[in-house]
Amino acid sequence: MRAKVLSVLVLTAVGLGSTWTLVRATPPAQTATNSESALDQYVQLLRRDIRSQVKQLIAANLKLTDTEATKFWPVYDRYTADLVKINDQRYALIKEYADHWGTMTNDQALGLAKRSGALDEQIAQLRTMYLPTFNQVVPGTKVATFFQLDRRIQELIDLQLASQLPLVQEQY
Repeated sequence: MRAKVLSVLVLTAVGLGSTWTLVRATPPAQTATNSESALDQYVQLLRRDIRSQVKQLIAANLKLTDTEATKFWPVYDRYTADLVKINDQRYALIKEYADHWGTMTNDQALGLAKRSGALDEQIAQLRTMYLPTFNQVVPGTKVATFFQLDRRIQELIDLQLASQLPLVQEQY
């Protein structure tokens, strides 16, 4: 079961699940440390690729003038960098979940649930913090459209991730 939870770490990076079948392929035998290090590197590469794909989705669906785009994308890049920091914590949380799979205590499970909720709150706070910054560079309708797209993409990623993570209760 730990292997399944670890494979979800890669899914975290992939998000939309389009390369899930590639991830499930069994890699050559490696030591646990080398395997986890390779997994971390693979996840980082996939996360960069997903961020690029998300940016392309935003660009394709957010109708910006050239002037707006010149101002919007640097703010978007800062927003994304801040979001990556939160998602790094989410990735670490899932790794911790995997590490304790099968031996998780009630206190550990509750702690993970609380920290997961806190990460959700951090994302909501980040969006709220960036609203006025985005609104300084594009009109309110485009800010709202951007955040609609951002939320939809994140919800798709979260849904795919949630569908692959086994329930804590199943470890017993």
